[in-house]
Order: sequence, then structure tokens, then C-alpha cells
Amino acid sequence: MDVALDAGVSTRHLSFVETGRARPSAEMILRLSEPLDVPFRDRNVLLLAAGHAPIYEQRPLEDPVMGPVRDVLDQVLRGHEPYPAVVIDRHWGMVAANAGIAALTAGVDPVLLEPPVNVLRLSLHPDGMAGRIVNLEQWRAHLLERLARQAVTSGDPALAALREELAEYPGSPAAHRGDGSDPAPSSIAVPLRLRQGDRVLSFISTVTTFDTATDVTVAELAIEAFYPADAATAAVLRAPAT
Repeated sequence: MDVALDAGVSTRHLSFVETGRARPSAEMILRLSEPLDVPFRDRNVLLLAAGHAPIYEQRPLEDPVMGPVRDVLDQVLRGHEPYPAVVIDRHWGMVAANAGIAALTAGVDPVLLEPPVNVLRLSLHPDGMAGRIVNLEQWRAHLLERLARQAVTSGDPALAALREELAEYPGSPAAHRGDGSDPAPSSIAVPLRLRQGDRVLSFISTVTTFDTATDVTVAELAIEAFYPADAATAAVLRAPAT
């Protein structure tokens, strides 16, 4: 009843669609997809399953038509410097990054930086950033929970497989010792606390998406931008390179 009300259709007709007694029109599929927040990729699948042509195009980012999108991504990435920012796809693949990302990836195994780069694998792999993350167990739990929710809501087996892989990586030694050396959770957001020499850089992040996208590729892109969580981190990142 709630879905029928949200979609503006009768519960009787929706019941017929649900039980297979009526084949939904393309318009009906789209009307039902809105309140259910079905991703564009899956809307195309539903349309095909009902015998209709998909309506959402999917162009590669290199397509000339996608020039304005590439320009926006470039502006956001460069505008966020000297702080790190990265563009990711639906499987957490790194699409683009700015110069500030070097502050996060310093010292990682070069193999993990060879395309295609998966940012979650880069973060949690023992040869990646994990060895420098001070609050590894906290950050690891945050990423795994986030990925688990995404895998469940999308039903994407690739995301489920990625979560299983990442869950096998070792966590923070401090968590296993139980010595309390892992920092307490922040009351604002889960921070990324990264060791850099004798200093610790602290970040919080935001995620930006294209809310008005009508292309599958664009709708699945996200920009994760990292901001200094304290004045000391901001000072380090703003300092001119020597």
C-alpha cells in the first residue's frame, strides 16, 4: 500500500503486477522505481525483463559527450587541493584523483597503485595504507560496514565478493592486544588517522554524487573528498613542498 501510494497507482493493479497477472508498462516500471530508489542500471534491467527497451544510456567516461562531466570532475579535484580527493565508480575503482592523494598513498606497494586501482583494497591491504593507519580497526570496521550495506542494497555479487576479500585482511594489532591503544571513536565522524613520519594526520571525508544524472555511468560516480580534522593536519598539507 505504501509503495502504491508513493507511486500513485492502485494497490489492486500493483498486486497484479507483483503476482504476474499483469505486465507492467515502461511508465509503470519507472513510476515504481522512483519511490523504491532503484538505480538506473537496475531500472534498465527491469525494463528489459518486462519486454521494454532500456531508456538510460551508459557511455564510457572517455566519450566526447561526457566532456562536461570530465570538466566538472577535474574542477572539483583541482579545487580541493592541497587536500586529497578521489573519484570512484560503483565497485570502488579509482577513476581519477588529485595531487593531494599522495599524502594518503605514500609508501604503499606500487603494485596496488597499478590500474585498475580499488580504493578499499588500497586502504585495507597489509601492503597498502593499513600499516600507516593509526585507528585501523575503527577505520576497517567503518569501511566494511559501509560496503556491506552497499552490497545488500544493490544485490551486486562483485561488492559482496570484495567485502569477503577485505574481511580476510588482518585488522589492527592493538585491537587484538586489547591494550586500549586504538583511539576512541569521534563524536562527529569516523576519522582516518594516518601516520606520517613522527606525525599523525587526521581526516574526515564527504561523498558527492551527480544528483541530476540521467546516464548510468555518471549516476554511479562519486567524489570522496578528505578534509583536515584538525589544525595540525591542515598546516602540514598547506605547507609548500620542499
